[in-house]
Amino acid sequence: MILKEVIEKTKLYLFDMDGTLYLGDRLYDFTTELLAEIRRAGAKYLFVTNNSSKSVEDYVKKLRKLGIEAAREDFMTSSQATAYYLKQNYPGKTLYVCGTRSLIKELEGEGFTVTTDLDKVECIVMGFDTELTFQKLHDVSYLLLTRPELPYIATNPDLVCPTEFGSVPDCGSVCIGIKNATGKEPVVIGKPSPLMPRLAMAKYGAKPEETVVIGDRIYTDVKSGLAAGCTGILVLSGESTLQTLADSDVKPDLVLQDAGEILNALRS
Repeated sequence: MILKEVIEKTKLYLFDMDGTLYLGDRLYDFTTELLAEIRRAGAKYLFVTNNSSKSVEDYVKKLRKLGIEAAREDFMTSSQATAYYLKQNYPGKTLYVCGTRSLIKELEGEGFTVTTDLDKVECIVMGFDTELTFQKLHDVSYLLLTRPELPYIATNPDLVCPTEFGSVPDCGSVCIGIKNATGKEPVVIGKPSPLMPRLAMAKYGAKPEETVVIGDRIYTDVKSGLAAGCTGILVLSGESTLQTLADSDVKPDLVLQDAGEILNALRS
């Protein structure tokens, strides 16, 4: 597959953020111009992230601080996808959330009640919790072992979150710890599930063949795009390396050093 040919038919770009458009608090040099060039070409883009530690409002503030103009409608997060899934499958349920205050606020904003009263819990939600405490791990383990019928949902399966210095454990790693303690595995909502790309395409009326998913992780970003029938583009500016690619059963349609190559293709 040739990048220029992909660009010519693309109407919707679904970008992972951390490791793709920026790393931690460092914006990649090409990002601002890339987003502007996409709009000049008459296409649209969405920021699609598995990171549920921040609300959409948090992300708007973060991107604006980095120099990217963004609004709420520019995002599709695993928190939003989780809220959608809960509404479809467990409407009105009272949640125990092992997640940040931002995730709790996001779910409450979608009409859910969140509690720490374990007797009232009707559903467990695990997120990327940068405010994680042992008490939360204790509570989730207690609920899963004493009330195994409770629905158990994770916002995303990512094992690590990239930072400027390397990586820190993400939701997937914590879920593995919970499995070691309880034997229970969650229903996972975020990428590699095709749910977020499908919701994004529905939002803009784009077809899979008109949509590309760009990210730095094969096992989440690329896999979700391919599962939704979109073009999957791997960038080597974040977590994945050429060795990761060689070891993976999932193969992206295109591999780029970074998303700056898309900017060059658009300009040409």
